Amino acid sequence: MPSESVEDYLKQTYKLQTESGHVSFSQLAEKLKVSAPSVTQMVKKLEKEGLIEYTPYHGVVLTEKGKKVALEVIRHHRLLELFLSEIMGYPIEKVDAEAEKLEHAISEDFEDMMSKRLGNPKVDPHGDPIPTKDGELSVHRYLPLAEASVGDPLVIKRVSDHDPDMVRYMHELGLLPNVRVRVLHKEPFEGPLKIQVDDRELVVGYKLASFIFVELIGG
Repeated sequence: MPSESVEDYLKQTYKLQTESGHVSFSQLAEKLKVSAPSVTQMVKKLEKEGLIEYTPYHGVVLTEKGKKVALEVIRHHRLLELFLSEIMGYPIEKVDAEAEKLEHAISEDFEDMMSKRLGNPKVDPHGDPIPTKDGELSVHRYLPLAEASVGDPLVIKRVSDHDPDMVRYMHELGLLPNVRVRVLHKEPFEGPLKIQVDDRELVVGYKLASFIFVELIGG
């Protein structure tokens, strides 16, 4: 079994790779909060084990073997987030950090039982897709609320989980997946947005709206 640190490197490489293709050493160092020499040493190890491919001046990408490990860890993480939220009653802003601690420890039997208990879900509490048992992941590109047109009927499909304080604030405002919203007004030059949530009107900042991803209802 890969070590915890190996799984962390592969998971972060997969996430960064889906955003920008090849992943630089500096990106990995920033995400994993480790030094550049530590990244260099780990990359050599992962390349030797056939988990990544490194191209000078371009960076690293996962091999199929590495991608399989990364998606298994991501599946554990996102199932745990949903289990902690729905079964254990954890606040949504705390599930990411708690799942981070547990994702390396659970067995395949525990994973299967957890998925069955949750009804074999397809998304986690933030709206991120959960990889299948076979390592398939359906990725959808949703529109940031900040870029949505005024008047369009929308439904929130995903919210970023990178900042627990932001997630808590979204929760307080009721801005979470499956909630319907409509942009009523947008100030120019990345100004705030007035939005309708059910029968309420809210004003949210452009930055916050950039981390909420929506889909046109009926689209």
